[in-house]
Amino acid sequence: MKIVYVAGKFRGKTAWEVAENVRAAERVGFEVAKLGAMPLIPHANTSNFDGTLTAEFWLSGTLALMLRCDAVMMVPGWPESQGARLERDTAKTVGLPVFDAGDYQALADWLAAVAAPVVEAEERGT
Repeated sequence: MKIVYVAGKFRGKTAWEVAENVRAAERVGFEVAKLGAMPLIPHANTSNFDGTLTAEFWLSGTLALMLRCDAVMMVPGWPESQGARLERDTAKTVGLPVFDAGDYQALADWLAAVAAPVVEAEERGT
């Protein structure tokens, strides 16, 4: 199963804005899951840790998580986020496929293409 990192805005001026950003990432993650990939949604993983450790710690940690994934799916509004811009740029630099916000068809096509060699190998018994 492929793991798709969900990248988007987390921080906000209020707790309400942060919660809305988390919810937006969760919606994207659910769409990823419906396509058959496992979403990694760092927003949901650390949403209650806001204001604890430094922003640098959380950005470094989530970037490390992203580098262990197979692809990245952007959340609508991601350009407003310094962290999401860094994630997108880093993913492109290391060669991870990056899918634009809302482009679930491109993600579905990629998932089908990367699954095809696995299915063919299983059918050959290799």
